[in-house]
Amino acid sequence: MIDVIDIHRSFGQVRALDGVSFRIRPGIMTGFVGGNGAGKTTAMRIILGVLSADSGRIEVDGQPITVDYRAAIGYMPEERGLYPKMSVIDQLVFLGEIHGMRAAEARRRGLDLLARLDLAERADTKLEELSLGNQQRAQIAAALVHEPVALVLDEPFSGLDPLAVDTTVAVLREVAARGVPVLFSSHQLDVVERICDDLVIIAGGRVKAAGSRDGLLAAATRDEWVLRTDADTGWVRAVAVPGVTVAEANGGYVRFTAPAEAATELLRQATDRGRVERFGRVATTLHDIFKENLA
Repeated sequence: MIDVIDIHRSFGQVRALDGVSFRIRPGIMTGFVGGNGAGKTTAMRIILGVLSADSGRIEVDGQPITVDYRAAIGYMPEERGLYPKMSVIDQLVFLGEIHGMRAAEARRRGLDLLARLDLAERADTKLEELSLGNQQRAQIAAALVHEPVALVLDEPFSGLDPLAVDTTVAVLREVAARGVPVLFSSHQLDVVERICDDLVIIAGGRVKAAGSRDGLLAAATRDEWVLRTDADTGWVRAVAVPGVTVAEANGGYVRFTAPAEAATELLRQATDRGRVERFGRVATTLHDIFKENLA
């Protein structure tokens, strides 16, 4: 368990982080989202010890984070940091050795990761000769080669096509399943919503929302409904069901806000007038929550 507790950090007159607190649970994929300049990368670098905080602390299992623990974290920066003229496997071996692995062990581990990331056939290729997407996968392998105690990944899915995203997610889930805390940032909200277990939303250097993905989505669900029938829905406005406010009505489609009891009454009346093809709440998305917390 990694706890980020009341972190403050300024750069001159710019306050990058203002009392940031959140938790990265073991075995959990925690999505970290926010606009450009929100403070994500600064927070990640403070967790890693690359930057120091002006105040606040980082704890692991209730104790101050140690140098050794930080050294064992797998980190993927947003800016690619591998050597362009080295082959992919040579870089993985080199990085494994830096973390205390024997060369043969690092090679076995590196080749296994490249196979699982669908990059095995490019193991002996120089990084600069790879596509940007394949460079990204090589960078992910570099973060994983030493079997890290935790993962901090800054935009790991940038430049990946949908199949590569799925492959990468499968590998990261395997790592998380071993009890490793995983924190990743991404601007691809659809990917975050699909794969994260927990979610942290940051804006202006402050955490605006944090918790389980399902809990945040449930809490943000509004009393907004849609109804589609094979009959015209103009009657909804005319009948004026108490508690129902129509937002849009077009032919057999109507979208409205109402408490559940009023929505159920409107549904009952709709079934008397025609065949109901669809009825239900408007699903809240991560994009909706993100926009609300940036307002």
